[in-house]
Amino acid sequence: MRKRYTVGSIAAVGLVFVLACITVNIYFPEATVKQAAEEIVDEIRKKDAEKGGQEAVKKLASLHESAPFSLVPAAYAQEATSVSTPAIRALKEAMKNRFPALKPYFEAGNIGETNKGMVEVRDETGLNLQAKAALRNLVKDENGDRAKLYAEVAKSLNIEASQIERIQKIFAESWIKSAAAGWWIQQEDNTWVKKS
Repeated sequence: MRKRYTVGSIAAVGLVFVLACITVNIYFPEATVKQAAEEIVDEIRKKDAEKGGQEAVKKLASLHESAPFSLVPAAYAQEATSVSTPAIRALKEAMKNRFPALKPYFEAGNIGETNKGMVEVRDETGLNLQAKAALRNLVKDENGDRAKLYAEVAKSLNIEASQIERIQKIFAESWIKSAAAGWWIQQEDNTWVKKS
């Protein structure tokens, strides 16, 4: 009898441990982060920014009309709009203002988009010392703002700081997708290719 009680206790403790591990599993809203990344990158690079904003408003309005008493549309609406905070808007604005200065360097092949969501100086050939310094400062400022942006997106979506690297990877896909043909992009194996 005592042996059966001990085995049962061990099984119960094991079950509680397994269930505790399951509930500790971190929820990562990948689809929401992907949508936010696409919208933010498009807005910074000025691609269909107005169209995307109008579509988001229409989508939210249709959700509220279809089920006014449901909690799901309200939760979705809150999640969809929570990616915009004053800090994120300020970072987007700074990056929008910097992009025209970065664009010629992208086009000349001096810089490229990394697979970690950052900009990297690739080739400074043909640049004088003043231009090299200006380029390095632009890249430093851009990468600083991108790092802050990823942290702010995590904060606004209640994602743990340990998951920022996942957010960076998702943003990297959007940055690379929005890169123009001929710009340098870094592949998953860290090799550089010109986007076709």
